[in-house]
Amino acid sequence: MSTLTIPPVIPTAREDAKNLHKAFKESWDIKKRLHVGLGCDSGTIINILAHRDSQQVELITQEYDNKYSDVLRKRLSSELHGDFKRAVCLWVREPAARDANVLKRALRATVTDFKAATDVICSRTPAQLRQLKQVYLINCGARLEHDIESATYGDHKKLLLGYVNTTRYEGPEIDKFLVEDDAKAINKGRDNSFFIRIFTERSKAHMSALISTYKSMFGKPLEHAIKKETSGNLMYGLLTILRFVENPAIHFAKLLRKAMKGFGTDDSTLIWIIVTRAEVDMRYIKAAYINKYGKTLNEAVHSETSGYYRTFLLALLGPNC
Repeated sequence: MSTLTIPPVIPTAREDAKNLHKAFKESWDIKKRLHVGLGCDSGTIINILAHRDSQQVELITQEYDNKYSDVLRKRLSSELHGDFKRAVCLWVREPAARDANVLKRALRATVTDFKAATDVICSRTPAQLRQLKQVYLINCGARLEHDIESATYGDHKKLLLGYVNTTRYEGPEIDKFLVEDDAKAINKGRDNSFFIRIFTERSKAHMSALISTYKSMFGKPLEHAIKKETSGNLMYGLLTILRFVENPAIHFAKLLRKAMKGFGTDDSTLIWIIVTRAEVDMRYIKAAYINKYGKTLNEAVHSETSGYYRTFLLALLGPNC
């Protein structure tokens, strides 16, 4: 469930676009008069954009671009700075474009961010991946498969390519005999290609049944078999698929905890998860976080961030509960 707090009476997209333009224009007037860079009215930007859903933001963007012969995303990029800029500029993209942007940064970085690429790809449904591939081609100028091929290697590459290209059944029905056969085969110990085939070809319903069947048949979690038989980025990818099937909320709560634990904050992960899950299941993620770690996600984000960046993320997270 979404954590966005949208006002009961929503201004029109034209009104929102006008107020955003005013925030930028006032910033420019101040700069001209005082000759100092005081920045735009960030509070107005947060009050509007952080309290509109993706469809409403898209309408605002279209209205702004048409009315002012400007591009809202570019204007935000030029006016804002740092992690606040990264979070807002990711938020004003439509959902599939957000994933495409994160993947582009991960796959085309000087040093490939294997975990970020894996986290995005292996936590998306077949329908989401089909849309993502289309948007990636349009926005990034290359096929997603091409960039995966160029940036990754070995069995990890085979897993990611198989996961984005295989058409998996998305219904609830399962073949319990096939589930049992998969469980027995995994318990005997198989090579990497077997794990890749199972994890890229089987439906979410099948994998969910496999998790419970494996434990009931052999008295241990399927995760143990993965850790025993695989390693490195392949193991990380298989575990990501498994954990997303088991409980997406706990999976993302763990990623958020890891991003904020220890020295420094992994702001890229923090931004990606909060921005892409705020409209989907952030309420469940927040519940999983407090149940597992004894403090609210809002409290954790508040202690690890600052300024308008903090305000924006907290606005997306909704009330502290």
